[in-house]
Amino acid sequence: MLNASASFTVGTKVESRKQVAPVVKHIITDSDLGIREGVPLKALELSHVTRLIEDPYSCNLKERHLIVLKKVVKTYQNGIPLKDLVEFFKILNLCAEKVKEHPDYIFPLCELLKLCGLPFLKERSSEETTFVQIVTESISQMGFLMRVPSNQVRIQICDSIISFYKPKISKQHVEGFLPTNPSYKVQMAEQSGLAETLVLSLALLENQFEVKLRVLQALQMLSGSSEINCSLMLKAEVASKLCSRLNDRDPSGELLFLSSEILWNLLEKGCKEEVTSQLCNLDCINALKEVFLNQLLNGFRHYDLQLRNDLLVIATVITENPKAPMIESGFAKQLILFATFPEVKSHNPLVRSLKLSFKNEDFEMKKLLFNLLVVMSKDLSAIQLFTEGKVLLSLFHYVKPNDKPGPRDWSAAQYEELQLHALATLATVAPLLIDDYMTCQGNTRLLLLLEWCVSQDAFFGQGNSFHGTGGRGNKKSQMRYCLRLLRSVVSLSDETVNHDLCDQGALDQLLGILKKTVGDSQEEDTISLEIKTDILLIASTLCENDLHRKELFGSGGVEIIITLLKMDPAKFYSGLGHNRLILSTVDSIWSCIVGCYTTEDFFLEKGGIFLLLDLLASCPKTMHNVILGTLLEFCDNPKIISHINAWRGKKDMTAAVLLVRLWREEENELGVRRDEHGRIVDAKKPLLCSYQEEEKVVSLPANSASAAVMDVSENMRAKIFSVFCKLGFEDLAGLTTEDYVTLAIISRYLDFKLGEVWNEISRELEEEGLRPVTPDVEALESIAKAAEDVGRKVATLQADMLENQQQQDLQDEKRIYTEIQMNHQQYELTNKSWDAYVARTSNYEILKDAKSLQMKAIESSKPKMRQQDAVFHPIQDTGLHTNFCGRLVTVDSTPAQLTGGPLANTDLALEQVSIRGGALQKTKAAKEMEQYQMGSISVK
Repeated sequence: MLNASASFTVGTKVESRKQVAPVVKHIITDSDLGIREGVPLKALELSHVTRLIEDPYSCNLKERHLIVLKKVVKTYQNGIPLKDLVEFFKILNLCAEKVKEHPDYIFPLCELLKLCGLPFLKERSSEETTFVQIVTESISQMGFLMRVPSNQVRIQICDSIISFYKPKISKQHVEGFLPTNPSYKVQMAEQSGLAETLVLSLALLENQFEVKLRVLQALQMLSGSSEINCSLMLKAEVASKLCSRLNDRDPSGELLFLSSEILWNLLEKGCKEEVTSQLCNLDCINALKEVFLNQLLNGFRHYDLQLRNDLLVIATVITENPKAPMIESGFAKQLILFATFPEVKSHNPLVRSLKLSFKNEDFEMKKLLFNLLVVMSKDLSAIQLFTEGKVLLSLFHYVKPNDKPGPRDWSAAQYEELQLHALATLATVAPLLIDDYMTCQGNTRLLLLLEWCVSQDAFFGQGNSFHGTGGRGNKKSQMRYCLRLLRSVVSLSDETVNHDLCDQGALDQLLGILKKTVGDSQEEDTISLEIKTDILLIASTLCENDLHRKELFGSGGVEIIITLLKMDPAKFYSGLGHNRLILSTVDSIWSCIVGCYTTEDFFLEKGGIFLLLDLLASCPKTMHNVILGTLLEFCDNPKIISHINAWRGKKDMTAAVLLVRLWREEENELGVRRDEHGRIVDAKKPLLCSYQEEEKVVSLPANSASAAVMDVSENMRAKIFSVFCKLGFEDLAGLTTEDYVTLAIISRYLDFKLGEVWNEISRELEEEGLRPVTPDVEALESIAKAAEDVGRKVATLQADMLENQQQQDLQDEKRIYTEIQMNHQQYELTNKSWDAYVARTSNYEILKDAKSLQMKAIESSKPKMRQQDAVFHPIQDTGLHTNFCGRLVTVDSTPAQLTGGPLANTDLALEQVSIRGGALQKTKAAKEMEQYQMGSISVK
């Protein structure tokens, strides 16, 4: 922090003069100073003014000083050039020193300070950057001038600071100069530390009310514009200083308003934790309590009601700090009393004369008090105060259907907002006061409100508030917060509460609401999805570990679950909450279906296992563990195994292939060492994760799980192994060699895990420097060797699998090459046959040679020995001709003479009937047909 001893300030203080007046050799006149009307002063001329005031021979010429200062003010009435700031502030400091002895300097000093509120003047744009250090120190000096014991000077300093943020541009233009940027002074004020100086000056203003108000106005401007100023003010502990003096005498009413505004700015722009830590003391809280109580009971103006609500917000922020003595000061008990008014009747004198006008300010105060209850509930010591103040009873006053408001009551929109806010508050407070909840018959109230939410009446929600989002024209907001409250209460797993709910038919009522919402496919907004999710979570908690309730869940609940499992996987990433809905659906399967054989059988009939495996194949990785756990629980039912084996996914993927793939993905994420084929690399550490290798062995108590044991529950390898134990490790369809390599590791998971645990025990003993007895050492060595042998055997088995696969691949490759070779040979024979055919048709000699070869082949094929009774037919018939067949065949009628026909010499002639004159004997019908069929007949 800069101080008054800056480089440009007054150097040495003028010593007090004796009674004898000094001999003045030369009187400085106006001509020596170079003062001209309307001409800006130069730096050298201001130095003459400085010399006039501090010179030993002229330091007592007060009247001359006042005249010169008056002319300086007139000269710089349109602004101070940046280059003259050094000398100008020297003059200010000299005048400040004179004020202590001569009050006549107060007026010119105030006039000079007024000039500091005007924009500085620059000749070039670069001067703003060049004179940064000088301007910063100059503004800092303004803050240090608060030491001057004059109210007028201090007020003028604050007015000049305020003018930084409300600049007044001079109408007269100074030739050769331009005003600096309006934000230039604000930025320089941040760097100068002016805010901290003003806070420190408050200690000088205990009894100067008017000056104190003006300082607070300046601090309000500084804190509302910059985080840097807020940090500087907090450094000077401004929050504590202001809050502890809130109840000071304040005739104007501005002190309280300005202090609250500054605290608001500090909370918004400063460090919230620092502000609350400064306010967490009894002095501040007691002062805040008195002021708030006075505003609540005596304030009636709109201004007073708003200020009361501002103070309530500040009290809420203080309550968020666990170190705040709200209960010790009695403020918390008073606030709880006001929060339950007027719903709970009280004889406390504080509320005897308190009346709510149902205006917007009172409505805001009621909501702020509800919010304060939520904040106070984080402190368990306030629970007793909640019970004594009947907080739950006052909140349950709003858990009822919205009736028509009376003439002196909240409006419909206000009541709806308070109702939703009360339900949201109950969701936080009710689980902490479960006895009060049952006393107030909370379950009955909530079920009645739920029944009203699904009823068909003329109610239309306003949906104006944050809690009423999406509830305009319907009752979805009320249902949303009612179910949220039920979920928070049921999640405690208090058997008394849950049994009471089930006795009142809550499960059937919730399933009816869920069936209705699931059936309405058009409602896919955030609120509808949250309602479905909460109902499923409530049902899961109620049915868990209770067979009778699982039977009540029954087929109706299963059908709803089946519908939800058919959700499109693309919706998981919609951002509306489908991922939470499907997760709660899986949780409902685990809690409401598994363990009840009738419900399980119905789930199987509806194809639930197939849908669950489809979900496992398409869901995000974060859900794999939960789905696998559910699937593993189902495997206790012997009917499930056939369904799992029968399932087929995309590209005809089987369940075994899916599980092996999930195992590989899990090990890849855990950093387990495997080679490119998935084989074991280190037989001593076949399952060890990368983070387990990096962690050092730490000795843990006997009741704490080690890293090797925790690994079983932290990833899903144990679940995959357990599912395979149910399915078996042999005769699994669809597995490749790579899958079998991984399956070899899965099958020995338990052996590997046992070896890992024993190895961890040995390492822990070595780390502690303990040596077991000889039999134990031998046992540990035997176990380690056996585990390592298992790892080597699996590695050998994997190598054999890969080698066999390689041999099989080679055989398949040879077979394929053989087929290719045979295809090429057939192609060559076809080409040769075609070439021979072309040669026979184009060269008669080749044709004759071919004919002779054909005859030789025929003769060689005949048997050498002939049977005596054998009949041999001629192989050539001159009457036969080869023709190309078409789609039409011409059939000639029977010739008149068959004796000379081409078939007369064949065996066919022996089978003909007797012929006379070469014509067949015709019947009468045949003659009529012959007359009809004259000539040739075309037959298709």
